[in-house]
Amino acid sequence: MKKIEERIEELETMVYQSKNVLTFNEACKFMCISKSYLYKLTSAGLIPHYKPSGKMIYFEKSALERWMRQNPVSTVAMIGDLASDYIMNNPIR
Repeated sequence: MKKIEERIEELETMVYQSKNVLTFNEACKFMCISKSYLYKLTSAGLIPHYKPSGKMIYFEKSALERWMRQNPVSTVAMIGDLASDYIMNNPIR
């Protein structure tokens, strides 16, 4: 029985991964966040979403991906490279 449930979950995941527009529940699963957190984000206008009929909330998958990739954190190596570039291009006078 557990294998059947796991397989159903895999199939559901495959279905919503191939969609361009996600429902509220699908967006929660896609982003691995709770429903309450997504409600907070939508009600505060912090995440892009659509309400075509005024009730149901939909999300464009590519917009969610862009939203999740905002505010990247640089690695120590990236910061070191930037510092080296700065020193090489701005010699001390």
